[in-house]
Amino acid sequence: MISVQRKTDGTPANDLLRSLAPEDLDILRSHLEEIVGRAGQALYHPGDTVDNVYFPCGPTLVSFAVEAGDDREIEVLLIGREGAAGGAVSRGLLPAYSRIKVKMAGPLVRLPARKLHEARQESHGLRQLLTKYADCFVAQSFQSTACNAAHSIEQRAAKWLIELVEHTGELFVPLTHEQFAGILGVGRSYASRVLQDFKAADILETARGSITVRNLEALHRRSCSCNRWVKKHFAEVFAGAKR
Repeated sequence: MISVQRKTDGTPANDLLRSLAPEDLDILRSHLEEIVGRAGQALYHPGDTVDNVYFPCGPTLVSFAVEAGDDREIEVLLIGREGAAGGAVSRGLLPAYSRIKVKMAGPLVRLPARKLHEARQESHGLRQLLTKYADCFVAQSFQSTACNAAHSIEQRAAKWLIELVEHTGELFVPLTHEQFAGILGVGRSYASRVLQDFKAADILETARGSITVRNLEALHRRSCSCNRWVKKHFAEVFAGAKR
């Protein structure tokens, strides 16, 4: 079983939780439940009541996908250990708009949204932290919208691959061509052509159900700057926060 990665003080490996002062984290600690997310596991479907907040830990990634008609869904955001999914921004207990599912398997910490709301009322530090994260979440959403409108499929493909590598810390990405097409919001054949172009340039290798990055520097050269801008904003907003 995959265990929740922890610091020596017992704090789960999630940057938001690690940013809390010890007294603020103590308010939440007894309500935090450790679970393991399976790849493809749905945390919320559109319309579900958001009654839990999920904090990805370590290499775990959670994706947000929206319906685009023609029975298609487009993945618009990936959330890893830097954030949370479900109720951290909206305060929860509202209908989910997107489908939220585990993209890369691994540990999660689950917290009832009602408990987070109660703790928010009690803790000024927690309120500040969630306000900062709401700002970053909106910035990430804005940047994703701009990226989809302004950048080529190749640039976006490189960006997503870099993001997967940076979050997991692995050059091996367990991802099928069909799943990668879902991330890009294009047909499978189009996604496969982009991957084949990268393969021909010795940037990556593909196998059944996986992609292995061979030249990360070259992938950065093919990518847009959207990831860097979002990371820069996170760093500025959370400057001085305990991690």
